[in-house]
Amino acid sequence: MDKNKIKNEKRARRHKRIRSRISGTSSIPRLSVFKSNIYIYAQLIDDEGQKTLASISSLELKKGKKSAANKTTSAREAGKALAEKALGQKIKKVVFDRGGYVYAGRVKALADGAREGGLNF
Repeated sequence: MDKNKIKNEKRARRHKRIRSRISGTSSIPRLSVFKSNIYIYAQLIDDEGQKTLASISSLELKKGKKSAANKTTSAREAGKALAEKALGQKIKKVVFDRGGYVYAGRVKALADGAREGGLNF
């Protein structure tokens, strides 16, 4: 079997296990993270109403000419931008869903950026 396929299946299993315990509401949404090889994406999701309340990606920031030096700093900037959007909707507390990824590197940088921006989790 291909190594990438095995890696993706393991992440999917971890994500499924995490999602069985974590759920977001309209007052305390779920901050969901997805990362590709180049970009990182984050969403605030109300699982009860099945709505995405806010979203951001490092791709959007790159188009907006706020590009950072590397992927980790762009993840931090994406976290700050998502926190600004959330505070604009009067959301201060979230539940962090790391998406089955290890809490290190870009995932940690996004979480730190969201905390710097004013979100609590």
